[in-house]
Amino acid sequence: EVQLVESGGGLVQAGGSLRLSCAHSGLTFDDYAIAWFRQAPGRQREGVSCISHSDGHKYYASFVEDRFTISSDSAKNTVFLQMNSLKPEDTAVYFCAASTFHTGWGQPEPYEYDYWGQGTQVTVSS
Repeated sequence: EVQLVESGGGLVQAGGSLRLSCAHSGLTFDDYAIAWFRQAPGRQREGVSCISHSDGHKYYASFVEDRFTISSDSAKNTVFLQMNSLKPEDTAVYFCAASTFHTGWGQPEPYEYDYWGQGTQVTVSS
């Protein structure tokens, strides 16, 4: 069974940094993608970043503005999202998700992702 476990969320001041971790298990194929989504109150869930396990291709949403970096440690089955220069607008619940359908190219959409973590709260104060 596929499982994803997230950690690293918390409360930081604007301009600070956080690193989110997504430990995954049960993904038996090499052509899957891992993505980070976020959802703020009253807002739709939006794709933040994703990485293709097969070729390492990475995608970043335009609002990241070179502030976030996605990476993976295949040996540990863990994907990271390093978030720097955080803004209050980044406040949201962040979800890790896995897809056996999405190639990792282009913006990830929620319907393309089969498995989801529990979500971790990121709060950025002014």
